[in-house]
Amino acid sequence: MENDFVEKMKKELTDQKKTILESLAEQSDDMKSLIKTVESGDEADVASDAIDRTLLNALGSQDARNLQLIESALDRIRQGKYGYCVKCGNDIPCERLEAIPWALMCVRCTEEEERRNR
Repeated sequence: MENDFVEKMKKELTDQKKTILESLAEQSDDMKSLIKTVESGDEADVASDAIDRTLLNALGSQDARNLQLIESALDRIRQGKYGYCVKCGNDIPCERLEAIPWALMCVRCTEEEERRNR
């Protein structure tokens, strides 16, 4: 996976994360102070501590799910595993990642998983 593309997707994911957090901050003063604490911390600490507990409890279920997926994708970028299917290990096409930046699996594995879950 090209480094420029991964950096572009990292920025997209970070922007989406910021949008969710800003939306939450608008809802309450307590959340504003928590988010400031979260944003000033180390990324790994943020993911494991504040976001996993307090923020996710305060978010709506869709925002919470999106935030978890974004954090997971950012973790894969840090680990050098972004853009590879977690099931088969093949490349996830750039077009798919542009449409769904937090995609975990290639289309084939996603379809198999969906059939299995029906």
